[in-house]
Amino acid sequence: MNSKEIFYPEAKFGGFTDIDGTVAFYNRVNSLIDLSSVVLDVGCGRGALSEDPILLRRNLQILRGKAAKIIGIDVDRGAQSNPFLDEFRLIKADSWPVDSNSIDLIVADCVLEHIENPQQFFVEIRRVLRDGGILCMRTPNRWSYIALAATVIPRRYHSRVLSVAQESRKDEDVFPTYYRCNSIGKLRSIMKRSGIEGVAYGYEAEPSYLSFSRVAYYLGVLHQRFAPGFTKAAIFVFGKTNKDARLAS
Repeated sequence: MNSKEIFYPEAKFGGFTDIDGTVAFYNRVNSLIDLSSVVLDVGCGRGALSEDPILLRRNLQILRGKAAKIIGIDVDRGAQSNPFLDEFRLIKADSWPVDSNSIDLIVADCVLEHIENPQQFFVEIRRVLRDGGILCMRTPNRWSYIALAATVIPRRYHSRVLSVAQESRKDEDVFPTYYRCNSIGKLRSIMKRSGIEGVAYGYEAEPSYLSFSRVAYYLGVLHQRFAPGFTKAAIFVFGKTNKDARLAS
């Protein structure tokens, strides 16, 4: 029996826990789109979700066919092979290759931590979203043990460490991290200045990064159950654009 099934026995039935972060995040994303939606997947990647062994979780992450169009943008040319997009566009500059006021919903899953200039990132979010458009974002918390470890460990070793924590993670899918806007307070502030009304809150799923050791996993379980909100491993953001507000200078 693996560590997940020991500490979260419900995972024996379906393969996922009641606090699975991906299930929780994409359940809400799915509830916010319909067949008329134009969705922008920011940092869409190569489509690694196809390797997810849990059918329900994989299907929740696949948005193609649930909306009018799924547009993916990424700085990585390899992302053009993502099979879950209707259209791929390469990011070549600070300005995204997306028309202004053309997007109904943005998904940015584990992207913000890789952004050097969060202010410009939110300028683009506000520019491309239609009035009343929705932002859905998940990102590691700057004050979580995961982000603190990434800060302490030299960047040149990140691929090696991730290969232990996430065996399926490929070297080409490891990008530099900056954590410039990865706290609940900073996200709430920049959302307000960007004219996005919504919520930013901590979320703690099972400690999958620590599956390499039962002892480490147990310590992660304790953290998941008792850690204060500002140290939760992930931050979830859900917001809607306010047509009367624009990004403050």
